[in-house]
Amino acid sequence: MSIDTAVVLAAGEGTRLRPLTRNRPKPMLPAANRPILEYVFDALVAADVRQIVVVVGYKRDRVRDHFGPTYKGVDLTYVTQHKQLGSGHALQQAREAVDGPTLVVNGDRVIDANIVRDVAREFERSGEPAMAVLERPETSQYGAVVLRDGDVSQLVEKPDTDEYRLINAGVYAFERSVFEAIDETDRSDGELALTDTIGRLMDDGRVRGVRTEGMWVDATYPWDLLTVADEVLARGHVDEPARGDGVWVDPAANVHDAAILEGPVVVGPDCEVGPGTVIGPNTALGQNVTVGSNATVHNSVLDTDTRVESGSTLIDAVTGQDVTLGAGTTVPGGPADVRVDRTVFEDQRLGAVIADRVTAEGDASFAPGTLVGPLAHIGTSVRASGTVVEGAEVVR
Repeated sequence: MSIDTAVVLAAGEGTRLRPLTRNRPKPMLPAANRPILEYVFDALVAADVRQIVVVVGYKRDRVRDHFGPTYKGVDLTYVTQHKQLGSGHALQQAREAVDGPTLVVNGDRVIDANIVRDVAREFERSGEPAMAVLERPETSQYGAVVLRDGDVSQLVEKPDTDEYRLINAGVYAFERSVFEAIDETDRSDGELALTDTIGRLMDDGRVRGVRTEGMWVDATYPWDLLTVADEVLARGHVDEPARGDGVWVDPAANVHDAAILEGPVVVGPDCEVGPGTVIGPNTALGQNVTVGSNATVHNSVLDTDTRVESGSTLIDAVTGQDVTLGAGTTVPGGPADVRVDRTVFEDQRLGAVIADRVTAEGDASFAPGTLVGPLAHIGTSVRASGTVVEGAEVVR
């Protein structure tokens, strides 16, 4: 039973990644210098998927405008989840676009093709619903899985013990009848979870758990984007041409001969790197990023259209799009205690998150763990710290 269609669930915001998701959904955040969703599509194309149905919702135009109607020769069909009412509800929106068995993949995690292939092969071999299962030392943020003779015998959402070692990787294969199973699934707190439907399928028959390996990286909180970039660069999952020693530079980038690139590092198209500047290691520059002379950017992710002026030092930094950091800006790096909503996360590797269209004047600095909302303005020689809200004007 062949399977060549995939549904990608890409409708969510990713609220714990604010302020970076204020203007775009989580799947469009950068994994190194490309959106997370591109890696998902790459994995599906490499696994011979010929049709991709994309479920969009929050800031959906950001997905549609970026990808258009096709991706690397594969047709993209967009359907909309107008209210984010759970993963099962998201899959329901693809019902009319799917006419046979389908893969279902979360669109907000970087995966590689091996995981997709392994699930597809097991489904084609057994004819049973299948899901990817990965071994991880930490399962508390994910859905833990218990297997018995290759069948899923138990799903535990975000377990509070350390006795589990297998997690649900968010890659599935189903017959089209999964839509009827979703219809029969009870909602919980107004939401319809795909894992609850899988529980029904387990009660009615079998769900195969496919133990697999490969790149699988999730960003739950803003500092996780640094870890995602590290993983992508370490595995060389980069589109730009390699210069050797873990250095990738797009042909359309302009790197001054007196600049130093320390791998692993990727420099995207239309970037400019000035003389005396050191970029890397573990650093990704997105499209049209400019870093002026005698600057240092280490262990950071700078997204599209970011401008870093001369003499600046950025360590453990994540920028949004169209950010301008004036001459002599300093982000000294983590570790730091970071407040997300009402929770404080201790000792995180984070210098600062600086969201879309933030401007910092010359000689500004950011205390470790600072989160700066979109459109904020940081004045000359100001030291920002904690949480700077959207549109704030921070002066001495």
